[in-house]
Amino acid sequence: MRKGYLGIDVGSVSTNLIVIDEQDEVSATLYLRTQGQPIRAIQDGMKQLSALVPDDVQIYAAGTTGSARYLAGAMVGADIIKNEITAHAIASSRFVPGVQTILEIGGQDSKIIILRDGIVTDFAMNTVCAAGTGSFLDQQSARLCIPIEHFGELALKSRHPVRIAGRCAVFAESDMIHKQQLGHSTEDIIAGLCDALVRNYLNNVGKGKEILPPISFQGGVAANAGMKRAFEKFLEHEVIVPKHFALMGALGAAIIARETIEQQKEETVFKGFEITDFSYQTRSFECKSCPNRCEIVQFFQNDEVIARWGSRCGKWDV
Repeated sequence: MRKGYLGIDVGSVSTNLIVIDEQDEVSATLYLRTQGQPIRAIQDGMKQLSALVPDDVQIYAAGTTGSARYLAGAMVGADIIKNEITAHAIASSRFVPGVQTILEIGGQDSKIIILRDGIVTDFAMNTVCAAGTGSFLDQQSARLCIPIEHFGELALKSRHPVRIAGRCAVFAESDMIHKQQLGHSTEDIIAGLCDALVRNYLNNVGKGKEILPPISFQGGVAANAGMKRAFEKFLEHEVIVPKHFALMGALGAAIIARETIEQQKEETVFKGFEITDFSYQTRSFECKSCPNRCEIVQFFQNDEVIARWGSRCGKWDV
C-alpha cells in the first residue's frame, strides 16, 4: 500500500479536498460548492473523493483548514487543524520556489501573505467588502449572462478598458450599468472591472505591504486571466498562478499533516471515508459559570458529543 495524506479546506463558498503522496504529488482532488451546508459538503466530498483515490493508497494523516476547519477536523478525525494563512504559505513555498508574496482571493474574502526566506512576516485579510471576491464576480457574470469561465478571456480581448469605481461592490455594479448605458463594449467593461478590483485589493488588503516577486496568485479568482493581467499591470511584475491554485489551502493542510505525522511518529486519528454514514448535529447553550456568558457550541456525531467550542477558559473543550 502507498501512503496518502488528506487535506480539506472548507470555506464559505467552496469545499476543497486533496490527497497527496510522500513526495507531495497529487493523487486526487475535488472541488465542491459549500452552499451554506458545510456538514453536507464535507460528507459529499468524502464520499466522492473515496472513489477518486487509487485503491492502493491508504490515508496516513489528515489536516483541515478554512473557516470551518474545526468542524471538518472533528468530522474526519484530523491530525492537524491550521489557519488559512499557514496552509497557503506552506503550499506556496513548496510549489512556487522563493515566493515572497501571496495574493489570495476566494469566494467571500481575500488576503495577502508576505514571506521572507520562507517565513511569514506579515499578512492582511479583507472580510468587510465583497468587491473583488469570487461571489461578486459570480454575481456579475450572471447579470451579464456570461459564464464565469469566459470572464477572463473576454477581459483579454479588451483594447480600451473603461474606468470602473471599485471601492465598493454596490458602486462597482452601478458604475458598470452606467458604462453599459453609454454603449461601451462588454469586453472593455469586464477589463475595467478587473482593473478596479485589483486597485481595490492593493489599496485595502495590500496597503502598506512591500510586494516583492516571486508573486503567487491563488484562490478561485486566479482562474480569471483578466485579474492576473490586471495585477501584472499594476505591480509591474510577473504574477505566477500555481497549477493547483484553487486548492492551495487544502494542499497546505495535507503537507502539514504529513510532516506532523512523520515528526511525531504517531498513528493517524483519521476516521476513514466512512464518516458519510454518520449523522451530525450542532447545538449550543450559554455557560453561566462566570460573567462572560460564553456561547458553547456542541457538535454531535450519532448523538455523541465529539467536540465543543466557544469557552474562553477552556472549561467545556473536548
